[in-house]
Amino acid sequence: MAALFIFRLNWVVFALLFLILFVPILIAIVGYSVSAPVYNGPVSDHFDGREFMTPGGAEVHGLPQVLKWMLTRKRVPWKENNDAEPGKRPLAHFNDGIRITFVNHSTFLIQADGVNILTDPVWSKRASPFSLMGPRRMRPPGIKFEDLPKIHAVMLSHNHYDHLDIPTLRLLFGAHHPRIITPLGVKKFLDNESIAGATDLDWWDEVELSGNVKVQSVPAQHFSGRGMLDRNRTLWCGYVISTTAGKIYFAGDTGYHVSIFREIANRCGTLKIAIIPIGAYKPQWFMSPVHTSPEEAVRIHQELNPGISIGCHFGTFALADEGRDEPVIDLSNALSVSRIDPEKFIVMEEGQAAVLE
Repeated sequence: MAALFIFRLNWVVFALLFLILFVPILIAIVGYSVSAPVYNGPVSDHFDGREFMTPGGAEVHGLPQVLKWMLTRKRVPWKENNDAEPGKRPLAHFNDGIRITFVNHSTFLIQADGVNILTDPVWSKRASPFSLMGPRRMRPPGIKFEDLPKIHAVMLSHNHYDHLDIPTLRLLFGAHHPRIITPLGVKKFLDNESIAGATDLDWWDEVELSGNVKVQSVPAQHFSGRGMLDRNRTLWCGYVISTTAGKIYFAGDTGYHVSIFREIANRCGTLKIAIIPIGAYKPQWFMSPVHTSPEEAVRIHQELNPGISIGCHFGTFALADEGRDEPVIDLSNALSVSRIDPEKFIVMEEGQAAVLE
């Protein structure tokens, strides 16, 4: 009996040692394997030679705050809706103004002057490096991938999994060979994934897509990283697209910043459309440095003063603690409090298209 007890005790000790020693090592190996290549370049006001930062921005929380959030989370369960039908097949091209179709999350099809642009395209079932774990899709894309028109350009705001999805980019690259616009450092990652030809932009850099369409990278308050060793080692950004029908601002991912959005308005001029994130904001003590709440999105709308704003970054992946429909409800309340016409800041259904002539 004593020998049996000692045998069982030894197995308990072995199991504890395994958890203490080998699990962290395994986590470290996985974290290393999924880390992206890092940027090397000249120092600037937002790059210290090693890491990027947002000047004057709120400090992004580190591991202690992450653990606190994970241990104290009060998640509102999301109801999955995989039965929603996709929208109609988009037009092959559009020249009479601007046509925007909401696909999901931060993915939009923007069509103007005969150029078709996708923002942060994600058609995968999970926003994760793994097929069996990580945030899963709770609503289907609003456009079937095979129904996409010829895609001329893809704009990537940063390298997080819910914005840069390698399986989707491989499909796009194989089917359409689009021009890919990325923040500093992301091109190298795509090159390593055999998705060649991307163009890296620093904040305020501009690139021409056609004679009538230009894209300019603009600042955002966020962070980057796909693993344990590449945090803030590549840049993040928003974009302003200039067309003959007006300018479109795509925020990507951003927290609220005291001066960024006024600076964008001053430097880029009148905006026809602003695409602003409204989701993944609870708890605000943790999320506010990197994600805007609906109330903050309304402040951004007021500072940019576009013709119309469109909400994004909600309802597809459960990334924070709010319920699936809370961003839309809170946006409606914030617009009411600020006495803003709800037609000036809209939320689209997946597959819905809006035309501004």
